[in-house]
Amino acid sequence: MTKALIIAEKPSVANDIAKTLGGFTKYDEYFESDEYVLSSAIGHLLEIAVPEEHDVKRGKWTFTHLPMIPPYFALNPIAKTESRLKVLNKLIKRKDVTSLINACDAGREGELIFRLIAQNANVKKPVKRLWLQSMTPAAIRDAFGHLRTDEEMLPLADAARCRSEADWLIGINGTRAMTAFNSKEGGFYLTTVGRVQTPTLSIVVEREEKIKKFVPRDYWEVRAEFVCAAGVYEGRWLDDKFKKDETDPEKRAERLWSKAAADTIAMACKGKPGNVTEESKPTTSMSPGLFDLTTLQREANGRFGFSAKNTLGLAQALYEKHKVLTYPRTDSRHLPEDYISTVMQTMEVLKENANYHQFAKQILDKGWVKPNKRIFDNAKISDHFAIIPTGIVPKNLSEPEQKLYDLVTRRFMAVFFPAAEFQVTTRYTEVSGHKFKTEGKVMTNAGWMAIYGKDAVSDDKDNAGTLVPVQKGEKVLTEKVSANGLVTKPPARYTEATLLSAMEGAGKLVEDDELRDAMAGKGLGTPATRAAIIEGLLGEKYLLREGRELMPTAKAFQLMTLLRGLGVDELTAPELTGEWEYKLSQMERGKISREEFMREIAQMTQIIVKRAKEYNNDTIPGDYATLTSPCPNCGGVVKENYRRFACTRCEFSMTKVPGGRQFEIAEVEELLTNRTIGPLQGFRSKMGRPFAAILRIVKDEDVKNYKLEFDFGQNDEEGEGGEGVDFTGQTPLGACPKCQAGVYEMGLAYVCEHSVAKPKTCDFRSGRIILQQEILPEQMAKLLNDGKTDLLPGFISQRTRRPFKAFLVRGKDGKISFEFEERKAKPAAKGKAAAAAPEEGAEGGDTAVAAKPAAKAAAKKPAAKAAAKKPAAKKAAAKKA
Repeated sequence: MTKALIIAEKPSVANDIAKTLGGFTKYDEYFESDEYVLSSAIGHLLEIAVPEEHDVKRGKWTFTHLPMIPPYFALNPIAKTESRLKVLNKLIKRKDVTSLINACDAGREGELIFRLIAQNANVKKPVKRLWLQSMTPAAIRDAFGHLRTDEEMLPLADAARCRSEADWLIGINGTRAMTAFNSKEGGFYLTTVGRVQTPTLSIVVEREEKIKKFVPRDYWEVRAEFVCAAGVYEGRWLDDKFKKDETDPEKRAERLWSKAAADTIAMACKGKPGNVTEESKPTTSMSPGLFDLTTLQREANGRFGFSAKNTLGLAQALYEKHKVLTYPRTDSRHLPEDYISTVMQTMEVLKENANYHQFAKQILDKGWVKPNKRIFDNAKISDHFAIIPTGIVPKNLSEPEQKLYDLVTRRFMAVFFPAAEFQVTTRYTEVSGHKFKTEGKVMTNAGWMAIYGKDAVSDDKDNAGTLVPVQKGEKVLTEKVSANGLVTKPPARYTEATLLSAMEGAGKLVEDDELRDAMAGKGLGTPATRAAIIEGLLGEKYLLREGRELMPTAKAFQLMTLLRGLGVDELTAPELTGEWEYKLSQMERGKISREEFMREIAQMTQIIVKRAKEYNNDTIPGDYATLTSPCPNCGGVVKENYRRFACTRCEFSMTKVPGGRQFEIAEVEELLTNRTIGPLQGFRSKMGRPFAAILRIVKDEDVKNYKLEFDFGQNDEEGEGGEGVDFTGQTPLGACPKCQAGVYEMGLAYVCEHSVAKPKTCDFRSGRIILQQEILPEQMAKLLNDGKTDLLPGFISQRTRRPFKAFLVRGKDGKISFEFEERKAKPAAKGKAAAAAPEEGAEGGDTAVAAKPAAKAAAKKPAAKAAAKKPAAKKAAAKKA
């Protein structure tokens, strides 16, 4: 008896099909019935590989072997899933299997997974396509009743192969060309590029460039307190004739750009009566939509600090291991239209959970689960539907898993609740011809926000609170009015949450209408790959995590300089993705051929390699500086190029990025003039740890030229001839807390003169950099003489990577510790005294309550002792920059 082999993309789908069709016996790796054999892949089982005869090993990445455009694309099994591939190959080759049914996910990627498996097994048997967008039994049975022919699916298969092969060609050739370029002068400098990776990096680099170029501007706001019969309220002055200035987005109706103007308004209004006009209207706020993977990653990053990779891993575990969430790698925020009964069943399960009982019961009792295009819409589903809880009760979840499950479950219930309702009041108070605006927003019906309680209210940025009433015709008195000086702020750095949003919305950056439309709803990468793209940029040291912020490294800036200089715009802007999406969608409709698309990709590959071949390090175009400080070797002119600062007359040159930190032009000028600079921060060891160092330009007698070196002060401690250090002529900062001798600045430390004498009779020293905060000489003098520094704001916790403020205090034993600013007590709530905030250790948040002496709390980890440890890079002190 002949049978059809059904190949699903994931084991869970195979299980659902087996349950729905019935009559299957389960074996180790597959199911079998009288009519079907049923098994599954585990996602991608094969990847494109360089054909062996065309491969070039890592050590030989030169332009000689580029571009690499093989005549065919070989396939390699993915090692960790190779056993599953062998099972499928065996089933495909069974004599009683006479046809195949492709039951992989309904979309381009699912089509590719099946086609590569079939290619690897050299399938000659007929193929049908099962197109599933919903996993309900009715949907599965209906799909089996309407199997699509293989001919119908060929355009989608062509688009899937083209996307995969084009990514491979651009990634392989781009990476090898840029690596070959950067390795021309020796060494191996891996420089990875890709269609999605590099435009994503470009987004972060462009934001950092804006931050670096940002010039803060002073501005003023005028705020007033008004007294009426019912109480006091505040208002902020605004210019009611203000018009938005597209050329200067920092201009706002409430901002004044001169202190004199702000003071004039304040003086004109102080003590004067005001006339009040106001309007009040009801407004509503709908709950956010269901989660797709990107919105879940954004929310989890914002609420819990989870990385995108971590969120995906947790969601995958909740789906595969615990089976309490639906498939997470989805770009849809909607459910199938036939999913209403499934949702009702899930609500019944949630009703039995104490955490969700009241909300699930309310949804069921009031009949809120009903057809609604905002939730149930087949047109808004591609491969998979939104992430929601299943009808399985969660057991033995870890704390992070529980947090993520709760996040999804509350969002799932919230979409069925009615909108939250508010009464919004806008009040204008006119005093002496000047208008002040006050807003109030009062919740009248919690609606979906009841599910989140206080969290929803605190997350509502527009939650302005209740306004005291003003009677009609009542004149109010301007009790206080002040001009507050403020400073404009640069754009915020990207976090994973905001970068995921930028990747998702990258189509908005594309100017061409057709390309922008092609990218609508797609963006850079897919929900399933965006986390891996960000992790890849971190792994390749293009980005660093600083707390929750993502910061581009010098390597990232250097890559952007190279690609811009070469004119390879295809790799830095999202237009390439838009162009591909447009053409692939045309291919899916049969309007352009696979051969035509791949010819264009081959041409693009040729251009990328050709441009990289045409330049050298010193000829890459760019906006480079000519320095005013002369060459230390010959007095000639020093110019910046792609990778170095080099003299135009002699052989002197030095790197632009010593220790992974990019020089600013002003720093290079100072270094060339004084032959030394520092300590500078922002250097990174090979392990990625930050360190500070002094840089010096010293004479290299071997080559009779000058070179750049790190100086960690270790040579200074011996003094000339090993006789110790002589501080004659220098003024001490204060008395040593251990032996009362003088303390002096030396290299990267403040040292007691007896600690660097021969013989050594004291061991007091304190780092000039403590937890990335530079301790200036005047602060060390305060510490030594007064026992305490000012409150210093720039320490960075080694544990949490977050900034905090602290005083440095001197102990009786000479040890230096942190002491924290006392927190202001919170206002008492409803008759209860405000609870004391918990004390934090030396590496905690911004402040700590001194319930015990804060210095005592920090004494276990003295700052000076920590700072005195040799920096990670100190072992490499002799290494030349």
